[in-house]
Amino acid sequence: MPTTTVPHRLYLREDEIPTAWYNLRADMPEQPDPMLTPDGQIVQEEMLYPIFAKALAHQEMDATDRWIDIPGEVLDIYKVYRPSPLCRAYDLEKALDTPARIYYKFEGNNTSGSHKLNSAVAQAYYAKAEGLTGLSTETGAGQWGTALAEAAQYFGLPLIVYMVKVSYEQKPFRRAVMETFDAKVFASPSDTTEVGRRILAADPNNSGSLGTAISEAIEVAVSTPGYRYVLGSVLNQVLLHQSIIGLESKIALEQLGEYPDIIVGCAGGGSNLGGLIAPFMQDKLTGKADPRILAVEPASCPSLTRGRYAYDFADAGHMTPLAKMYTLGSGFKPSANHAGGLRYHGMSPILSKLYHDGRMEARSYEQTAVFDAAKKFAKVETILPAPESAHAIKGAIDEALACKETGEEKVILFGLTGTGYFDLAAYDQYNNHTMTDYIPTDEDLEASLSLLPQIG
Repeated sequence: MPTTTVPHRLYLREDEIPTAWYNLRADMPEQPDPMLTPDGQIVQEEMLYPIFAKALAHQEMDATDRWIDIPGEVLDIYKVYRPSPLCRAYDLEKALDTPARIYYKFEGNNTSGSHKLNSAVAQAYYAKAEGLTGLSTETGAGQWGTALAEAAQYFGLPLIVYMVKVSYEQKPFRRAVMETFDAKVFASPSDTTEVGRRILAADPNNSGSLGTAISEAIEVAVSTPGYRYVLGSVLNQVLLHQSIIGLESKIALEQLGEYPDIIVGCAGGGSNLGGLIAPFMQDKLTGKADPRILAVEPASCPSLTRGRYAYDFADAGHMTPLAKMYTLGSGFKPSANHAGGLRYHGMSPILSKLYHDGRMEARSYEQTAVFDAAKKFAKVETILPAPESAHAIKGAIDEALACKETGEEKVILFGLTGTGYFDLAAYDQYNNHTMTDYIPTDEDLEASLSLLPQIG
């Protein structure tokens, strides 16, 4: 039981913000397999310099430094919106009639509306420090694009964003926010790149995917002098920057005399899940504790629960190195569900390795069940969650109901990584009972997985 009275929201003091990111790879007994070139050669750090800022390329490859100091300029911006609150979901506990104690780390209480700003600030800073003159990126639901537009503008860097076409059409106001911060936003696939034109020639009605948008953004970065590519999820460097979420969570829980039995996060590419679980996974890997860690993904794009652990391209245009990860195949076409940030064919290599080694669990849900949970949470906790975060809410609710059956007073921590105020069209469909679910067939998955690259 907690040793202190638990407030509804606990904010750390500004001087309690962690001053170093935690590199999870330093404590992994077995590292993820290395990235490979298409001909099977191991990727070296300098091979990434045409794509990423050099400091970020180094962070991508660094598997030994446990702690990476957060630059002072980045900390200064963090202090504008951090620490983020750790919240006790008293009213949700009451509504569920569960003995479980439910906490959530709320990352949506900043101007970008999500956790993505934690890495956007860092990546823009390193690009500016290197003297680069512009950035390109992709975005799904628009949370990453919004965060990066704010960070790039802060550092005076022009930004080009390729937004997955279905989200570009579903979420015009998120696009408007990016444009307010002077980003140029294109619906992907677009006719502005060779890879986009090739995809549109084969399928003029292609609704887009994160894999396609990544290809377009990389093409622009490598063909424009002074530009580099930045990514909001999947990469090792992104999980590093997002560790600030879990580090703050652990400090706050320690102040309350609590430790989570179960940690739940939504899983698309892995940025928020990896950030939330980082210090708790460290405890698990070093034998200090053994929390259950649950990744929740959409049934329409189930890379962990139905994918294959194999080398694959991170993008649809095959411009990236090959990464060993759980994947549905780079050619997989996800349905136009409303959790745009989870509409990616693969999963972070770090998280894929941890899942493959049995150190975490995964579960998938159909989107109507996810919105059921989102509405239940919003009605009692007064925050309208993003569809992505609602997957974590659904997982946490199910774990709390399991505690109700067993009578166990477990501590559950989940990540509420974004708000849903730009997702009202989705909520409107849910409320009007016009929302549909889509689960790919075994034949669909076998077709995309059959095209995985052959290594060796």
